Amino acid sequence: MSGYPGVRPRRLRSSAAMRRLVAETTLEPRQLILPMFIREGAREPIAISSMPGVYQHTRDTARKAVAEAASLGLGGVMLFGVPSSKDEVGSGALDPDGILNVAIRDAVSEAGDDLLVMSDLCLDEFTSHGHCGVLDSAGRVDNDATLAVYAEMGLAHATAGAHVVGPSGMMDGQVGAIRTALDGAGFQDTVILAYAAKYASAFFGPFREAVDSSLKGDRKTYQQDPSNAREAIREVDLDLEEGADMVMVKPALPYLDIIRQVRDHVNVPVAAYNVSGEYAMVEAAAANGWIDRERAILETLTSIRRAGADTILTYWAAEAVSLLQRR
Repeated sequence: MSGYPGVRPRRLRSSAAMRRLVAETTLEPRQLILPMFIREGAREPIAISSMPGVYQHTRDTARKAVAEAASLGLGGVMLFGVPSSKDEVGSGALDPDGILNVAIRDAVSEAGDDLLVMSDLCLDEFTSHGHCGVLDSAGRVDNDATLAVYAEMGLAHATAGAHVVGPSGMMDGQVGAIRTALDGAGFQDTVILAYAAKYASAFFGPFREAVDSSLKGDRKTYQQDPSNAREAIREVDLDLEEGADMVMVKPALPYLDIIRQVRDHVNVPVAAYNVSGEYAMVEAAAANGWIDRERAILETLTSIRRAGADTILTYWAAEAVSLLQRR
């Protein structure tokens, strides 16, 4: 029969067991990565007002969160450092005893190889001007001078034990500079997760609070224009040519089409970052009673997977595991 009444698609939606059987998209703990903020000198966790339920960790609470992530079977943690002081060149990013490098060592010592420890490789948290690179005499981000710093930062993270480094500054040539430095120092096994298609987005707002960003102005001269799609493929191709092992699209929800295009274009793992603004929107709507929070979380993450992301960085990673178990 070619149609109704013989054809009834509703038969495959008739029960929870049937829906599980025929589900086309999976969402599993191993596919989720938890971003974490660790604040230098903090004695207790500090709530981030624009991201309810997310905190700047102390070193001790970060260790506990890493242990929990490992026990839940998450794919990894992505670490961001929040230093107590900053300068023009972001020197704290290179200090072996700087907060991010210390946090990497803490996480690796806590989880070993049971959990992938990933590090954000960018200067924005460490610079007094808040940009992702060093500035030239005219106050512009100096791409090539920044590459040298990124290479040193990659070595610092690898030395601290990071399994994966995530260059997120959108500097031209950043992956090649980091890969050359890592390989030259014997870190051939350190993975590069390139933030290949990172857009100059309004959805990063709460993240600025999370890392105490000093940024004035914007990053439109180096992050991608939201109107461009073909450019994302070009950026991805360049990063892969330079040695990236995995690529990322950031943000996720306004760029589901980009995730799909990248997934169809490459044969390496594709990540997507469910960013702070996306998180905050759901939390705010749920707090006002406008949406079912738990269903919205799983629907959001499933949509990113359905678009083609193999892994998702999300602040809901740990909670999502318990939601999936109850579903």
